[in-house]
Amino acid sequence: MTSQNRPNSPVTSLVSLTVAAEQYGVSVKTLRRRIADGTVHGYRLGRLIRVDLDELRDKLLVEMPTAR
Repeated sequence: MTSQNRPNSPVTSLVSLTVAAEQYGVSVKTLRRRIADGTVHGYRLGRLIRVDLDELRDKLLVEMPTAR
């Protein structure tokens, strides 16, 4: 049974902190701080920590207001 056939199976893109940091141009230390302060959720898989790229897009990228 593939993940597409499973009912109610969330599709997430969990990646390592290193991959996420490279993708968003921040340091791994920054991501660890955001997990610690609750801004971003971290997911532990054994000793590894993973983050959801979709969540990072929503939480890390904040639009700056412009003067009109």
